[in-house]
Amino acid sequence: MAIIKPFKGIRPPQSIVEQVASRPYDVLNSEEARKEAEGNEKSLYRIIKPEIDFPIGKDEHDADVYEKAAENFQLFQDKGWLVQDDSEKYYIYAQTMNGRTQYGLVVCASVDDYMQEKIKKHELTRRDKEEDRMKHVRINNANIEPVFLAYPNNKEIDAIVSKTIMQKATYDFVAPDGFGHHFWVINDTNDIHRITKLFANIPSLYIADGHHRSAAAALVGNEKKLQNPHHKGDEEYNYFLAVCFPDNQLNIMDYNRVVKDLNGLSDSDFLKALEKNFVVEDKGTAIYHPNTLHNFSLYLSGKWYSLTAKPGTYNDNDPIGVLDVTISSNLILDELLGLKDLRSDKRIDFVGGIRGLEELKKRVDSGEMKVALALYPVSMKQLIDIADTGNIMPPKTTWFEPKLRSGLVIHKLV
Repeated sequence: MAIIKPFKGIRPPQSIVEQVASRPYDVLNSEEARKEAEGNEKSLYRIIKPEIDFPIGKDEHDADVYEKAAENFQLFQDKGWLVQDDSEKYYIYAQTMNGRTQYGLVVCASVDDYMQEKIKKHELTRRDKEEDRMKHVRINNANIEPVFLAYPNNKEIDAIVSKTIMQKATYDFVAPDGFGHHFWVINDTNDIHRITKLFANIPSLYIADGHHRSAAAALVGNEKKLQNPHHKGDEEYNYFLAVCFPDNQLNIMDYNRVVKDLNGLSDSDFLKALEKNFVVEDKGTAIYHPNTLHNFSLYLSGKWYSLTAKPGTYNDNDPIGVLDVTISSNLILDELLGLKDLRSDKRIDFVGGIRGLEELKKRVDSGEMKVALALYPVSMKQLIDIADTGNIMPPKTTWFEPKLRSGLVIHKLV
């Protein structure tokens, strides 16, 4: 049963929320963060990308960079740019993209639930990335950025959310990327208690986005538990910051691939080799989008092709084998292009669906890449089936959009 609790959020005053709020740390590099924060001393990038306060070229993993994060976090509080609520609350965070809004509950999720796999993951994490975020959580003694969780939709939770959003939003703004961000505080103590009880009847929560953040938060929480001889279980470090969305509101976008070469094959040899496992159709020069599961779009030398996996090349009863990312990884990237380790091979890159198939065409046409492969998006049902069966998706399978804005609310571990 999912354990959640309300918390005393640390958040910006309404008048400066747009100056404080930022994109998540892992969707942009140091140079981009430096540019976005230029002339804005209140930008959260000064806490989550603190290397921007150093000369260009500073290694973001240096000890003094982490120390700068903690120094800036304290400064933001001292200056009143981040202020702690005086009582424990839940919050509603809604995002609008292309006229569609999804409503999430901002909660503290349980470290024990994560350690006992009641909060289920679908991706492997890299130890170096975990350690980076662990250092950040340790030195700030806070979860500065939330994890993105999904839960099986619940009508009573929906009703509480619908009632709360009738009130004027605490924050309501459109970010530079055009996405709307809306935020409400749940003050009704009956609603707060009821939400906690309703989640206690939900068997599992699912990590949608933020596997490294959740691993880091849980591992630091567990460390603090082991280090505290007077540990009781109700300390703040037993919980981490999460935004929980009902699964029926979430939209997974495609996550596509571009490859530098054809592994020694000519265009014609490569297309011929594809015919072993796929029905290959020439679609001409107009962009072609995959239109169903097991249908792929290929861009090569100025032309688009439809590839449809032949029966027998996949297993619809296997939660991993049914995935288009599995089919394409095994039968195209590995078998034909010799790409064995998608996590580390420098011949391949991944492009989130938010950039559109135009981005694939651009990267091939520029000569940087030789071939592009577009996939039909994974469904939430597929993600949950994989997590429930204890399986792990291949790398770079899901792309959630819009990303959570950071800096709307922060959770302290003390």
